[in-house]
Amino acid sequence: MGDRTGDRTIPESSQTATRFLLGDGGIPTATAETHDWLTRNGAEQRLEVARVPFSAMDRWSFQPEDGRLAHESGRFFSIEGLHVRTNFGWRRDWIQPIIVQPEIGFLGLIVKEFDGVLHVLAQAKAEPGNINAVQLSPTLQATRSNYTGVHRGSKVRFIEYFNGTRPSRILVDVLQSEQGAWFLRKRNRNMVVEVFDDLPEHPNFRWLTVAQLRAMLHHDNVVNMDLRTVLACVPTAVERDRADDVLARLPEGSFQARLLHSFIGAGTPANNMNSLLSWISDVRARREFVQRGRPLPDIERSGWIRRDDGIEHEEKKYFDVFGVTVATSDREVNSWMQPLLSPANNGLLALLVKDIGGTLHALVQLRTEAGGMDVAELAPTVHCQPDNYADAPEEFRPAYVDYVLNVPRSQVRYDAWHSEEGGRFYRNENRYMLIEVPADFDASAAPDHRWMTFDQITYLLGHSHYVNIQLRSIIACASAVYTRTAG
Repeated sequence: MGDRTGDRTIPESSQTATRFLLGDGGIPTATAETHDWLTRNGAEQRLEVARVPFSAMDRWSFQPEDGRLAHESGRFFSIEGLHVRTNFGWRRDWIQPIIVQPEIGFLGLIVKEFDGVLHVLAQAKAEPGNINAVQLSPTLQATRSNYTGVHRGSKVRFIEYFNGTRPSRILVDVLQSEQGAWFLRKRNRNMVVEVFDDLPEHPNFRWLTVAQLRAMLHHDNVVNMDLRTVLACVPTAVERDRADDVLARLPEGSFQARLLHSFIGAGTPANNMNSLLSWISDVRARREFVQRGRPLPDIERSGWIRRDDGIEHEEKKYFDVFGVTVATSDREVNSWMQPLLSPANNGLLALLVKDIGGTLHALVQLRTEAGGMDVAELAPTVHCQPDNYADAPEEFRPAYVDYVLNVPRSQVRYDAWHSEEGGRFYRNENRYMLIEVPADFDASAAPDHRWMTFDQITYLLGHSHYVNIQLRSIIACASAVYTRTAG
C-alpha cells in the first residue's frame, strides 16, 4: 500500500526499509574496483583550483549598498553579514560572515533492481573544495541555479526523474537543513526515486549495490556529504513480519546485530516519541535566538578582518572566506570563479551509544547554530571544532569532548574522516566516531542531551528541521557498521 503524489506512487516507509536491508546484495566482496573508478574519473575530469583575490573574481563583487559578496546574476549564493543574539552558551552576541543561498536544490539518488537486488546510481563528481577532487555523490546534485541553466552550461543529467517529467516511484522526499554555522537557513530536497527505464550509460555514473555503497563509508573522504545525507534519510523501521529475517543475517549479540536491532524498531526506547518531541519544542520555545542580517563590513565588530585576499578572524579561529578559480573538463560549465569557506581547523563529530534495557540508544543533543532554521536541531553527542574552545571557560567546553578525545580504542565502533560539501567548503574535514559507552555511563549532567533509539532518529529524518547534517552523516556511517558483515 502507499500514497500518491501526482502520478508517482509513494510506498509505505517500512516497505522501503525492508527492501534496502534485505536487498542490499549481501557482503561486498571488494571495494578496490570502485576506488579505481574514482581515481580514473579524477584523472579524466582534471580539476584545477587556484586561490585568487576578490578583485580578480570575474562576475563576483562586493555590492555597494551592503557590502555583500555576490554574483552579478543575483543567483547562486552570496557572502553576507549576520548578527546573532542568544541567551545561552559561551558567545551570546556576535556578527559573522555567512553563506546566503535561499534556493532549494536537489540531492537525488536513483535506485533500480537488477536480478532482484537493489542498486543505486552513484556519481563520481569533482568539487573544487574536495580534499581528493572526486568523490562518490548522489545521482543528482544541483542547485536551482544549476538546473535552470543560470550558469549557461549543459543540462543537468537525470533531473527529469526527480521533477516528475519522467516516470519514477518516490521512496524518499524530504527537505533537510545544511550546516547551520555557515549557511543561513539553507535547505535541500533529499530524494530517492526508483526508476524502471533503461538509463543511458555514462563514465561518471555507476550502479552499486546498497552494501557496496555503504562499505565505502569505511574509507576516508570517499562518500561525499550530499550522498551521506540522502542515505541517512532512507527509512529503517522494517515490516514487523520481516524483522527476524533482517536480524538473522548478523551474529547474535554482536554490536552490528544490536545496532541493527535499534535501527529497525525492534527494541524498547527509554523515552517515548511524544516526550522527545515535547523536549524539542520546549527547548525551541525557551531559547532566545535572534538572527538579523547586517552589512558585511559590520563583521569587524566581532574580530573579523576583510582583505582583498580573503576574510579571516583575528584569532585565527572559526573559518576563512576566499575566492578561487576553477577549471575542469567535465561539468555543466568547464571554468568559473566563486568564493569558498575554509574552516580554521578540523571538526569532531562523535555519537555515544549505550545499551539501555536491551536496546542500543544514541545520546543526541539539541544544538543551535548561527544560521539555523528552527532554533535547534538534533546533533551528535559531541559536535565541535575542539581548537575553537582551547581558551573557553571550563563550564562552556562542549559536553563529553574530553571523554571522546581520550576514549580507549576498545570502545570505538566506527572511526573515519569525511569531508563536507566541496561546492561551498574548501577541504573541510571532520572526524566521525561511533563510541559504545559502559552501562554505568551517566549522562544526567548534560540537560541538552537525550537518549534515543536509532529508529526514533530515522523516524524524525522523514520530517524537516529535526536532525542536522552532521547527525545525518553519522547515521549513514552507522548503517555501514551493520551492513559490513551482513550476508
